[in-house]
Amino acid sequence: MSVLTMQDTVQDAMKDTIIQTRDVSVFYGEKRAVNNINMDIERNSVTAFIGPSGCGKSTLLRSLNRMNDLVPSCRVTGSIVVDGIDITSEQVNIEGLRQVVGMVFQRANPFFKSIYENIAFAPRFHGLTDRRSLDELVENSLRKAALWDEVKDRLRDSALSLSGGQQQRLCIARAIAMQPTILLLDEPASALDPISTMKIEELVMQLKEEYTIVIVTHNLHQAARISEKTAFFLLGELVEMDQTSKIFTSPANEKTEAYISGRFG
Repeated sequence: MSVLTMQDTVQDAMKDTIIQTRDVSVFYGEKRAVNNINMDIERNSVTAFIGPSGCGKSTLLRSLNRMNDLVPSCRVTGSIVVDGIDITSEQVNIEGLRQVVGMVFQRANPFFKSIYENIAFAPRFHGLTDRRSLDELVENSLRKAALWDEVKDRLRDSALSLSGGQQQRLCIARAIAMQPTILLLDEPASALDPISTMKIEELVMQLKEEYTIVIVTHNLHQAARISEKTAFFLLGELVEMDQTSKIFTSPANEKTEAYISGRFG
């Protein structure tokens, strides 16, 4: 099945689990960066990936919409199932997959275009040309990203005129404009000041009503504040995954407890 057909499948499916990984390993050349990861990610929830630098959490995140395909030396083994479709299959339409599974990176990367065009560019490229529909899509996406009131009178200004926090919310709006079901956030607030970070966290809490969110973060307090489940990674291994409250108060693994308490990492 093409992942373009997957849009309807994703919207119609009502199962609690939306992403399953089974024995997923990621290699860069001969180096194994992620080792045999098995996890279930629930629909309309926030799942946080935590762990020290180089533990494999961002590598796994990028595998969930096949961004690792852009790295020539990278290969992925095992299966990653999104609503019943194994996205590691050669039959999967990668472009369609990335519409369903959107991604926002660590540093804001707005296009060198106006605020309006940052949102409208991709939908227009994919065939949405009616101006009124584009206007509505831009407004709705910016509203969902809690940015509309701040930029509605300057949509023709360069996106680069926005603050760092606004640029990151613009990137989230840009991802939302493609009408995904899943949003992958790779340390979206790591380069932001505390006030901007708080706005991103508030936004994530609102967006989970419509989207499944997986977030990589080094900020343990952030993971504790915004996620329902937390997965702790170490040296490419998934050490433990559980309800966030349990991970932070009574983890089952002593390595998790040592990391949470700050004894390493």
